[in-house]
Amino acid sequence: QVQLVESGGGLVQPGGSLRLSCAASGVSVSFNTMGWYRQAPGKQRELVATIGSLGTTNYGDSVKGRFTISRDNAKNTVYLQMNSLKPEDTAVYSCNARRAMFNFWGQGTQVTVSS
Repeated sequence: QVQLVESGGGLVQPGGSLRLSCAASGVSVSFNTMGWYRQAPGKQRELVATIGSLGTTNYGDSVKGRFTISRDNAKNTVYLQMNSLKPEDTAVYSCNARRAMFNFWGQGTQVTVSS
């Protein structure tokens, strides 16, 4: 059974940092493209960051230079380090695993950036 369990969300002030975690089971984070996506109220889901099986990373334009995606193969976990957070980063952040026809989503974790 495939599971992606996100954690680490919460309330943070503008300029602050958070680290999200995506613990995977039933799927290998090292053999799949793993990604973080976000959806704010009234907006479409957008790419935050992905990391491929060879370690290649890709970021959405709005988070480049502020967010970093990484993975720990031994823990089968993907991380998203978010720095210099802005109110417009407020959204539900979801973890994704995909490879060929396989595409699986976690339940998401809320990130709220507010003073």
